[in-house]
Amino acid sequence: MSDDASDDGKWRALATLSVAELFAMSLWFSATAVAPELAALWDLSAAEAAWLTMAVQAGFVVGALGSAALTLADVVPTRYLFAASALVGAGATALLGSVDGALPAVALRFLTGVALAGVYPPGMKLVSGWFRAGRGLAIGTLIGALTVGSALPHLVRAVGGVGRPRLVLYAAAGLAVVGAALVLLVEEGPYGVPAAPFDPRAVGRILRDRPTVLANLGYFGHMWELYAVWTWIPTYLAASFAARAGEAPALASALAFAAIAAGSLGAAAFGLAADRWGRTTLTSASMVASGSACVLAGVVFGGSIGLVAPFVLVWGFVIVADSAQFSASVTELADERYVGTALTLQTALGFLLTVVTIQATPLVAEVVGWRWAFAPLVVGPAVGTLAMLRLRALPAARRLAGGAR
Repeated sequence: MSDDASDDGKWRALATLSVAELFAMSLWFSATAVAPELAALWDLSAAEAAWLTMAVQAGFVVGALGSAALTLADVVPTRYLFAASALVGAGATALLGSVDGALPAVALRFLTGVALAGVYPPGMKLVSGWFRAGRGLAIGTLIGALTVGSALPHLVRAVGGVGRPRLVLYAAAGLAVVGAALVLLVEEGPYGVPAAPFDPRAVGRILRDRPTVLANLGYFGHMWELYAVWTWIPTYLAASFAARAGEAPALASALAFAAIAAGSLGAAAFGLAADRWGRTTLTSASMVASGSACVLAGVVFGGSIGLVAPFVLVWGFVIVADSAQFSASVTELADERYVGTALTLQTALGFLLTVVTIQATPLVAEVVGWRWAFAPLVVGPAVGTLAMLRLRALPAARRLAGGAR
């Protein structure tokens, strides 16, 4: 089937899948958004409250590694895996509203992470099956939807959820159920690969392929920064506003939503640009910008909202703008029979790194304050940029973005 013949279908599939991803991924930060209330309710320290997010990351890693080892994303029909996983995550999040302590809450958050391993990478595989040309834009749009979905709980809290954590949790669970229903409307695309046989050696081949390894290293550098910033930007903003004018929890939540959601525009814009000018070029530019922001965050801390708001909005725009392009690179470099497994492995190892930085950031803040807590994260974008520039020099890079590299 030609690209022209499938134009209507591919844009309809992208739109439907993007909304499904947006709704399902609202589960990710549902507890993080109400962490202040849950911390007070259960008398948690800042490090303990971090486990409400880290448990999701850890669960995602376990779920993704298990899925990669079993090649589930290439064996099970993608939309059914996505829908079932979203429903499991919705159930775990709804149950979180009825627990009365940190231990069962962390267990439910871990289960949510395991479930989301069946949403995020399969979603990228499903959309890749509809696009050959313009794949960077397509995956960028999907990541943009994921970004807005991740930010949604902060918006719910800002507009009526302060002091009402169950409202935020139940809203996220309900949205995920709708996302599960929507994804069932998306058929496999014309460029989708038929279900592959189980092959336990597939992961080993992926790990030995140098171009794929370099694309993954770029992704790991990006992830070193991303989720630590997404998790702690509300706390950073609250501390910054408090240093200038006193407490402003609703304002901090609203701006945190806006900063994270701004990444949806970055993901789509950089997806379009990367299809034209190259994936290694755009990912490197994005990581230079976001890495610089890790340091500049200390400079703008305590400033007026007229300074802080534009800064975090630009940071939010660039910090996730490159994310989809690492995944798009893997779909173009890896064995097409096991693209789902390659994507799942990439995200599993990337999210494993986030457990370290999410936990470390508040510990750094205890020593140097929230002003400079993000500065050590600059290491990740620096390493990621070097990896993508090395990939650019390889002959295999001609397979990226139709030769644009």
